[in-house]
Amino acid sequence: MFVEAPARLHFGVLDLRGDLGRRFGGIGAAIPAPSLLLEARAADGLKAEGPDAARALEFARRFARHHGLDLRLHFCLHRSIPTHAGLGSGTQLALAVARASAELSGLPTDVTALAHAVDRGRRSGVGTWTFAYGGFVLEGGRTPGGRGSARRVAPLLARLPFPDTWRAVVAVPQGKPGLAGDDEAAAFARLPSPDARDVERVAHLVLMQLLPALAEADLAGFGAALGEIQRITGGWFAPAQGGVFAPGETGELVERLRAWGAVGVGQSSWGPAVYGIVGDAGASQALAQRVRAAVGTGGLVYEGGFSVGGARVWREAGAVSG
Repeated sequence: MFVEAPARLHFGVLDLRGDLGRRFGGIGAAIPAPSLLLEARAADGLKAEGPDAARALEFARRFARHHGLDLRLHFCLHRSIPTHAGLGSGTQLALAVARASAELSGLPTDVTALAHAVDRGRRSGVGTWTFAYGGFVLEGGRTPGGRGSARRVAPLLARLPFPDTWRAVVAVPQGKPGLAGDDEAAAFARLPSPDARDVERVAHLVLMQLLPALAEADLAGFGAALGEIQRITGGWFAPAQGGVFAPGETGELVERLRAWGAVGVGQSSWGPAVYGIVGDAGASQALAQRVRAAVGTGGLVYEGGFSVGGARVWREAGAVSG
């Protein structure tokens, strides 16, 4: 059994206040590179090899405990997404392990059930929904309590494809890794509540500029809305990360991408990954070349279109699903 999962870009959180009964919410997109490629085979025990093998094994153990299974599989990671870079490596790996385990164990493969089994989606549902469907996703946040609320992934409110010609250049510079796990939870707990007007402004931008611009293939409008959302929400996270964007090379790359002609520019999640969106392959390749020169041999640069679907799942004999 093989599972290939695209990385995800996290474009921003919608609401850290929760005045209307839901908190967080988010927007993001799936990109085909970088991606992970996981292979799973029947074995005499539970084993894992390759990059991120230890994390894969821990997710497999969570899945087994959740279902009360004696899971005997050998996982091999042929390719992985850079860890703690803001590209959703943990969620994509967890869901890939869960999907392969469910397929080989004859269990349901609904993505929300998979996320629950491996304890993902406790704050953001963006990575879960990009794993399922690809494209651009908007999720509606979490309720802070109530029966069963801790088990539910934030609901998917909208999923839109990107125009075929749009391209993203994604750079992961060397430097401090983004926050994750307990450190991320602690940072969220320390963040001050944002101004209500800023929260309202972000919602207005998403509903009345970002989504319509994407639906109409208006790159300028999409980029303008995304840039303003990044400016506002980056300010919310500035006390934890040291600025609207992570300081150092991450923040410098954001400014360079903008100066070099990218229309939609920002930082994915806590970084250090940054992205720039352009309208065609020629502009994307030229931009990627400049970014590679800027980040040097220690950085990573990816260039290409947006994912048209979520994770791909297949057996050696043929495809299971797209």
